[in-house]
Amino acid sequence: MSTASLRSWLALRAVRGLDDATVCRLVQTFGSPEAVQAASIDSLMASGCISASLAQAIRRGPDDHTQQGLDRDLKTLERLQLSVVTCLDPDYPPRLKMIHDPPPLLYVSGALTQADRHAVAIVGARRATAAGRLLTEELSRDLASAGFTIVSGLARGVDAAAHRGALAAQGRTVAVLGCGIDQTYPPEHQSLRKEIESNGAVVAELPLGSYPHGYHFPRRNRIISGMCLGVVVTEAAIQSGSLITARLAA
Repeated sequence: MSTASLRSWLALRAVRGLDDATVCRLVQTFGSPEAVQAASIDSLMASGCISASLAQAIRRGPDDHTQQGLDRDLKTLERLQLSVVTCLDPDYPPRLKMIHDPPPLLYVSGALTQADRHAVAIVGARRATAAGRLLTEELSRDLASAGFTIVSGLARGVDAAAHRGALAAQGRTVAVLGCGIDQTYPPEHQSLRKEIESNGAVVAELPLGSYPHGYHFPRRNRIISGMCLGVVVTEAAIQSGSLITARLAA
């Protein structure tokens, strides 16, 4: 993707009040973010996606402060050698397009491939028991050996065991972050993250610099479940984010 095209994606997503589902509908309707930005207010409103105020905001484009932020983001992406996959790209997870509010773009470290179409999510408790971690790692290893990509959230406990099981089988694994792609959470999983990047991908929908606030994780869970054929919860409390992920897949 060219720098100009990426800037257009980031600028469109920065429009206040424009949610993910609407961004995806607009670019699918008009063909590209550049075409959305070039469309008249009447055409934007005729698409049935947005109000007059949002159409006007798109036509105005980003203000100087936002432009400066876009410049910083583009430099950071280049410096960290990160890529961006959009909902129009062939490497975008096909099942993820089918959820109610798919992310318009994913920041990626490593690489998403066609093999990731056959993915299973394994999630569970951060404070998992030793038995739960062992079961998770064994299950992940078996599924990865059978050719499935293992998707989880890089968290402590079950998530880390799921990633390690896939890596032990020399299989693919994808970590979906609840923070910006330029952050690692928890920080002690930096070395695990590097292994995942070499044997799969680390992905995030949140803008660069986003901190791992608690409210980010339930929303992140829709990506974990949306990418996958199914979700396995190996150990979890009754009220937990892991069960949210499983319910999203139901």
